[in-house]
Amino acid sequence: MAVCARLCGVGPSRGCRRRQQRRGPAETAAADSEPDTDPEEERIEAGAAALSGALGGRGAGPQPPPRCSLLELPPELLVEIFASLPGTDLPSLAQVCTKFRRILHTDTIWRRRCREEYGVCENLRKLDITGVSCRDVYAKLLHRYRHILGLWQPDIGPYGGLLNVVVDGLFIIGWMYLPPHDPHVDDPMRFKPLFRVHLMERKSATVECMYGHRGPHNGHIQIVKKDEFSTKCNQTDHHRMSGGRQEEFRTWLREEWGRTLEDIFHEHMQELILMKFIYTSQYDNCLTYRRIYLPPGRPDDLIRPGLFKGTYGSHGLEIVMLSFHGTRARGTKITGDPNIPAGQQTVEIDLMRRIQLPDVESLRNFNELSRIVLEVREQVRQEQQQQEDGLGGGEGRGQQSPREPQRGSAQPSVEPPPEKVGEPGDGEAAAAAAPAPEQPAQSGQGQPFVLPVGVSSRNEDYPRTCRMCFYGTGLIAGHGFTSPERTPGVFILFDEDRFGFIWLELKSFSLYSRVQATFRNAEAPSPQAFEEMLKNIQSLTS
Repeated sequence: MAVCARLCGVGPSRGCRRRQQRRGPAETAAADSEPDTDPEEERIEAGAAALSGALGGRGAGPQPPPRCSLLELPPELLVEIFASLPGTDLPSLAQVCTKFRRILHTDTIWRRRCREEYGVCENLRKLDITGVSCRDVYAKLLHRYRHILGLWQPDIGPYGGLLNVVVDGLFIIGWMYLPPHDPHVDDPMRFKPLFRVHLMERKSATVECMYGHRGPHNGHIQIVKKDEFSTKCNQTDHHRMSGGRQEEFRTWLREEWGRTLEDIFHEHMQELILMKFIYTSQYDNCLTYRRIYLPPGRPDDLIRPGLFKGTYGSHGLEIVMLSFHGTRARGTKITGDPNIPAGQQTVEIDLMRRIQLPDVESLRNFNELSRIVLEVREQVRQEQQQQEDGLGGGEGRGQQSPREPQRGSAQPSVEPPPEKVGEPGDGEAAAAAAPAPEQPAQSGQGQPFVLPVGVSSRNEDYPRTCRMCFYGTGLIAGHGFTSPERTPGVFILFDEDRFGFIWLELKSFSLYSRVQATFRNAEAPSPQAFEEMLKNIQSLTS
C-alpha cells in the first residue's frame, strides 16, 4: 500500500484508489496501519526510489530534493525508462497502477526488449500487417521458448550431433550443424533446419517440423526438464519420398557424404554408411536434446578451446570439443560412431610431456617415432607405479609434482632418455617427435613436419610445419564400444586453428580444423557447470 502510494504520488490518507475500491473503510485503515513486507513491493519501492532520486538531480545541497512522483513524468519519458528495464520485470510494473499498465502496452518498449535481449534486428513494424504486436512476439515467442536457445546434442545413439537453436528474424530455428564432406576438413560447416517456431496470429506460437523434402509441417516441442527438451513430428508422411527407401537413401547419401554409393569403393565404409542411415532414420519423428556448453578459456591455454572438425578414417568427419583442464587437454566427441560414440573422450594430451621432433628424414621413419613415444609411455608408467608404491617423485625427471611447470613451457618435462613399453595407439594424430631439451616452436617459428611412412591419412593436405608436439593418448574400441582402451600417440599443434593426432597402434593420422561459426547462448554459467556437462554426456554412452 505504501509502495503504491509512493509510486502513484498520493498521500497515505487518500490511499490507492485501486485497492480502496475493493475494501471497506475498516479494511483500508487496518491495511494502512500494517507494515508492508511483500518482497515484490519492496523491490518496486527500491526501484521507484532510485528513479526518483535520479530524476530529482544530483549534487544537491543539504536540503533534500523536492519529492518527484513517477506519475508526474510525461508518458514519453516513462516509455524510455520502462524500455530500459528487463522484460521479465515489466509484468510486475504493470500491476502498480492503471497508468503504468496502459503505458506498458506501447510497442516501442517491447520492440527494444526484443532487440536487446534476443537480437531481433528485423523491422518489427511490419508486424502491424499481421495484427501481431511486439509485445506478443516477446511474451508468446521469445520469452516462452527462451529455454531452448543455445547449443544441444541430440540423443541419436552413438552418432550424437550438434544443434544450434537461434532467434532468426521473427522465427526461432533449430539448425543441425554437419561437418563438411569427407575429407575436406578445412571447409565450412554445413547446416540444415530441423524445426522452427513462429507467431502467425495472436493466440500462440506455431511449431513446425522442417525435416524431409516436402516443406514445413506440424510439429511439437516439449521442455522435458532443465537443459533438456524434445521435438516431435505430427506428420511423418512428409518425411517419406515417392521413390521409397531407396530414393531416401540416395538423397541422404548425397547430403551426408556428397557422393553416391558407387563412388565409395571401400566395402567396410559402405557398411558403416548403410548402418548409419538405418539407425538415424528411426529418429526422424521424435528427438531428445541435451544442452552442451562451449569450453571456457583462460589466458594460459595452449590455444583457444572450442569445436573442431576431425578426420576419423572410414567414419568420415566428426565434431570434437577441445577443452583444457590444468595440465591436460581433452578432446570430447560431439558426434560419434559405433566404435567410439558421441560424448566419449577421444584424445587426452599431457601438456607436461612435450616432445621435440627430429629432423625430417628421421621423422619419416615410423619406428623412430614409435620408439620416442613408447619411451615416454614407459616413463609415465614408471611414475604412476612410483606414486602407487608411495616412493614419491623419482629421480631427475620424475618430479614430485609434474603439474608444477607452466603449461606450454619450453622445457620438455618428460624428456631424459626413457625406456620402451607401450599400449596400442588411439586412432588420430599427427607428427613425430624426439625428446630434446630445446623447442624452437616455443618462440613462434615453425618446425618442419611430415608424416612417417606407413601412417595413413584421409587428408594429404596437412600443414608441413608445426609449433610443438606433446605426448597423448587416444581411445580405441571395437564395434559397439567393446573393449575400449587408451593407447599412446602424438598431439601436434600446427597453429591456432589446426592440430593433429597420430594414433600409434592404428598407424593413422587425424587432422582437426576449428569450427569457425559463432554460437550465442552457449557459454557455461561456471567452470563447474561445464565439467558437469562433460560428465553427463559421457555417462550416456559409457
